[in-house]
Amino acid sequence: MYSWNAVSAVLLQRPGEISAAFAQFGVDDYRAAARYVAILPYGRNRTVTDALIVLREGRGTCSTKHALLRRLAAEQDLGVALILGIYEMSAQNTLGVEGVLRKYGLSTLPEAHCYLRIGSKRIDLTRVSHEGQRLQPLRFLHEEEIDPEQVGSYKFDLHRRFLKQWVTETGANGCRSLQELWRIREECIVALSRKAQ
Repeated sequence: MYSWNAVSAVLLQRPGEISAAFAQFGVDDYRAAARYVAILPYGRNRTVTDALIVLREGRGTCSTKHALLRRLAAEQDLGVALILGIYEMSAQNTLGVEGVLRKYGLSTLPEAHCYLRIGSKRIDLTRVSHEGQRLQPLRFLHEEEIDPEQVGSYKFDLHRRFLKQWVTETGANGCRSLQELWRIREECIVALSRKAQ
């Protein structure tokens, strides 16, 4: 995956709500917008339905940050896709979740992740590494292009269906219910948020 520096510095020339909001922060090209969003803290937003919530709250998740940049790209008529992928989250590819997975005797757990695709490049503004730690690349079990409006209930429903299927196919749950695995996943996200800060 690439980060903001792999994005072209295309000037923001077409008017629109998202472009105007970025202009208030002195952002005048798409690479600068990607950099601005990338350095904002990782954290859940109060809602995913507000197109500008990342800028209003000064934080965001993989879903809200990348949806914002997809909306900006759409306003500017740039060829940028918002992708929803499912991968097996592990200590080797996701910083901060090792303790939670180990606590529950799991080596992996399916996780939904949003990022951008520009041409053949995957652009991810939320994957973090610290102190020279190198994370293994994500290997996606499922990928699909979505609209920014789908980062809420659609993403949630797809993730739950995929987790249920994964449990059935792999027998990975042992004696755990889908609800318990979802709770463990939520604990991983809290740990990930702490590590990202």
